[in-house]
Amino acid sequence: MNASTLAVSTPGDPQRPSSGTAHVDVPDLRWFVFALFFIFGGITSLNDVVIPKLKGLFTLGNGQVMLVQSAFFAAYFMFSVPAAVLVRRVGYMRGAVIGLLLMAAGCLLFVPASAAGLFGAFLAALFVLAAGITVIQVVANPLISLLGPPATAHSRLTFAQAFNSLGTTIFPYVGSVLILGSISTVDPTQLSQAARAVFRIQESHLIVRVYLGLAAAILVVAAVVWTRRGRLQEIPDEDSSALGHLGALLRRPRFAFGVLCIFLYVGAEVSIGSLIVFYLEQQSVLGLSAVDAGKHVPFYWGGAMVGRFIGAYLLRLVSPGKVLACNAAAVLVLLFTSAHSSGLIAAWSLLAVGLFNSIMFPTIFSLASEGLGPRAKQGSGLLSMAIVGGAIVPFIAGHLADWRGLQFALLAPAVCYVGILSYGVYARRAVADA
Repeated sequence: MNASTLAVSTPGDPQRPSSGTAHVDVPDLRWFVFALFFIFGGITSLNDVVIPKLKGLFTLGNGQVMLVQSAFFAAYFMFSVPAAVLVRRVGYMRGAVIGLLLMAAGCLLFVPASAAGLFGAFLAALFVLAAGITVIQVVANPLISLLGPPATAHSRLTFAQAFNSLGTTIFPYVGSVLILGSISTVDPTQLSQAARAVFRIQESHLIVRVYLGLAAAILVVAAVVWTRRGRLQEIPDEDSSALGHLGALLRRPRFAFGVLCIFLYVGAEVSIGSLIVFYLEQQSVLGLSAVDAGKHVPFYWGGAMVGRFIGAYLLRLVSPGKVLACNAAAVLVLLFTSAHSSGLIAAWSLLAVGLFNSIMFPTIFSLASEGLGPRAKQGSGLLSMAIVGGAIVPFIAGHLADWRGLQFALLAPAVCYVGILSYGVYARRAVADA
């Protein structure tokens, strides 16, 4: 397979791409990738605030409202491989612009969703938004690995993910203030059917305003990226066998196990993030209002941000597989503690999971990608497709919560972390490039 060529345009320097996938050191392009991580991380974490809002507006159960995450993360399953093919054909920068435009379109779809007052319309808007984020994921993860020496790829990807966590820390707090306010003061179940329909439309306007602001910001970023599209010169990969090699990649045990662990990790992380507001509202935990509980969500994602800055340094010193296994073990202890306690201990042991989640996604991604060489874009597509775990595991956790309670629902992410711990032990040694 012919790899696409990567080169960097510098003033007065003619383009002379080398064969194969080059690793280049371009600080300004790294900051562009960091910005992408910040944007899609923040928007994804807004689901944790939108979920309690929609649950109240449409009087849904925990299992039903988790369809928000199912619709959102199903887009990863459906669009990751097509996104990888797209990026192979048009390159990273143009691919990023396409992804940003799709994200803006998804945000704008919240307007007709609000006018319709239908839960399904909101799910459709989230699906389109997530399709755009999928393209951005396929662009950002391998690109940050290429923008520097291969030896520090684990650390660099973890550092980039810290900007993802910065977004996930800021967006839920702002979103809880802007979106969740009135849901604590009005009980939709006490309204007549006609009054409830009007209430839904009025309250959903709060969501619309937030996403319209996001659409405007995303369009500005897309325009900036478009003006910089010539900074990274690539020779588009015309290999028509893009899909044909996917089976070969999955026959590589290290990569296939990594794909499974991305599924498990995203499913576990999203499950916990989605349940935090409901968890902290319980009288046996903190008994908070929806708004105050929502303001605690940034502690979960903020812990991941702090952990990623620490992890970016630690991963230069310790085997990534060992760090991954130790963090997974720590999370299992925290989940057990939270499920078998109450009050502040139950609350903060669950929120502390974010700190140890910090290095998991980038470490699993880079461990699975080791040795792929020119197949990195295809590998990125498959690994991004595995993010569909965020559609399935939260749905299971939500139904477990309806069946036996929120503490029991922590069993679903706990099983996922057992698999992640196993992968850390399995992949503790580096492999050579293929």
